[in-house]
Amino acid sequence: MRQTLTEIYEARVAEGALRPDPAQLAVLPELETLRAWLEQNAERKVGLFAGLFARPQMPPKGLYLWGGVGRGKSMVMDLFTEATEITKKRRVHFHAFMQEVHHGMHEARKQGVEDALAPVAEKLLKDIRLLAFDEMQITDITDAMIVGRLFEKLFAAGVVIVTTSNRLPEHLYLNGLNREVFLPFIAMLNDKLKVIELKSPTDYRQQRLTGAQVYFHPAGAARGEINAIWSDLTGAAEGKPLILPVNGRQVELPRFANGVARASFWELCAKPLGAADFLAIAQAVRVLILEDIPQLSATNYNEAKRFVTLIDALYEAKVKLICSAADAPERLYIEGTGSFEFERTASRLREMQDAAWGADREV
Repeated sequence: MRQTLTEIYEARVAEGALRPDPAQLAVLPELETLRAWLEQNAERKVGLFAGLFARPQMPPKGLYLWGGVGRGKSMVMDLFTEATEITKKRRVHFHAFMQEVHHGMHEARKQGVEDALAPVAEKLLKDIRLLAFDEMQITDITDAMIVGRLFEKLFAAGVVIVTTSNRLPEHLYLNGLNREVFLPFIAMLNDKLKVIELKSPTDYRQQRLTGAQVYFHPAGAARGEINAIWSDLTGAAEGKPLILPVNGRQVELPRFANGVARASFWELCAKPLGAADFLAIAQAVRVLILEDIPQLSATNYNEAKRFVTLIDALYEAKVKLICSAADAPERLYIEGTGSFEFERTASRLREMQDAAWGADREV
């Protein structure tokens, strides 16, 4: 028997996977309405030209869910996306999505296409009825110029959009360069989406980590504790890969849910990644669980250098770091080329263990 989103939520609470929150529960009926419509209309043809010969059956308004960090917006959206029984759906981090759009437009321009956005939008619309964005934010003038035209095409084709954000629509791209060209997009969001604040007073991520151990050594003995932290922060989500397009390449975080990413040292630092890749990771996640940091020395010097760059990026972006390592920070890299420079990284690893670390991250 088909369960409603409220029933699914309450079952997870009963299992201990979620903590009950009235603000989260209050949002679920809105999402249930969208879910029912999508499941009844998922096979209707969409596309830029879908409405030329027949009046399209337009969906109800989508949802713009905003509120402070750690309130469970991503978790609620993921519950809705996973439970909606259609194939034409996609859930994507907004930053990664815009990177894909830029890459697609770049490829279109190489083919001499006059309007580079048109083929990107048509390709997107071909297989999508539901588009769920996590953490919508506009910080770049180029994104501000593109996003309005793209969303106009999505809405015209009848795509249902659900998005989370830490800001009201009116506060997107606030004080940005030439912001006046962005104002029609804000009006479009308010017209096409229901804007709802998730008013929970509790930052669950920060609450769960306040005073908790976040650096574990030796690594092998910490697997159970790391698993428990992941389960608590994500609502026991399985997690899916997060693909971040960076300069024409793809950087993959193997597990991602509710703003929390999980990867091993080797999955990030043994690959030929650089500062741009780690900056993209730091921008995309709120919490990074990094496992199995080894003893560092001249034998893994390149991996150690990447680890230093990764920690610098996380530190500057105020990302909460949870990790398991071979030893304490000061004893990870005790001799050989690079050991002296590593002292700063060890200091940052210590600082990032503070209970309040990341609480003042700008959103």
